[in-house]
Amino acid sequence: MSLPFYIVDVFAEKKYAGNQLAVFFDAENLSSTEMQTIAREINFAESTFITKLDLENNSAEIKIFTPGQEMKFAGHPLIGTSWVLIHKIFKNTPENIILQVPIGAIPIHKTDDLIWLTAAQPEFWDVFAKEAFLAFTNLQSDDFNDQFPIQEVTTGSAFVMVPLKSAAALENLVLDKDKMNNWLHANCRTSHHGLYFYCLEDSSIKSRLFYIEHNQLQEDAATGSASTCLQASILKYHAPEIDLINYQGDYMNRPSQIHFKGKLENDHFDIKIGGKAQFVAKGEWEA
Repeated sequence: MSLPFYIVDVFAEKKYAGNQLAVFFDAENLSSTEMQTIAREINFAESTFITKLDLENNSAEIKIFTPGQEMKFAGHPLIGTSWVLIHKIFKNTPENIILQVPIGAIPIHKTDDLIWLTAAQPEFWDVFAKEAFLAFTNLQSDDFNDQFPIQEVTTGSAFVMVPLKSAAALENLVLDKDKMNNWLHANCRTSHHGLYFYCLEDSSIKSRLFYIEHNQLQEDAATGSASTCLQASILKYHAPEIDLINYQGDYMNRPSQIHFKGKLENDHFDIKIGGKAQFVAKGEWEA
């Protein structure tokens, strides 16, 4: 079986930055096990598989896999897949499309060279004491920004938001993998979990996402799903309306820019993240 595929860099201002994504078409006859095997082989943070394509209505059903597991929702795969569909597959470069993922329909909107998604309503779960993080990081107690809680938040995929006071603390962050892994398994509600460290500075954010996969400590260059959770946290605890950029990936030489445009009104969260994607390659995959 031959599968057409595209590779794009997502949340990237230029090629070879941002987060890599492989988008596979004609995947309706693949099993989840086969998709997982392909995702593990290409070994990007995530890969997507188009299982149904509706050219008349500009919509598609997709499945999302990391090298280790399937995801119900993930931001950079949705942004990257949408860019491929809008610019390479659908006619007349539509401004609005719909992607169906396990958590439901995700509306996508294109403005100029940015692709935007609207996230589901967030859920705010457990709040954690900063003292627990002193055991598996090099952080000190006064490195944390007490304006925000350390909290697990989900908009479809859950992450623990960890606010820091300074970019220096973020840049110099060191984690103990085994102790971190024990903490994640003891405290997080879902099987896919990560720690999203961030520093809010005026009109921008700097961030780093760490998680453990295949018993290895991993850092992600641009995490759209975690960014929707972070935007929800900022709207709830800082300002009811925001328009700013989240800079991630700087400390791993994959600089990324994730645009935030959000509003909290009458307990309703309007959470939008946007970014650019850069076309890298296309080909045929022999499955």
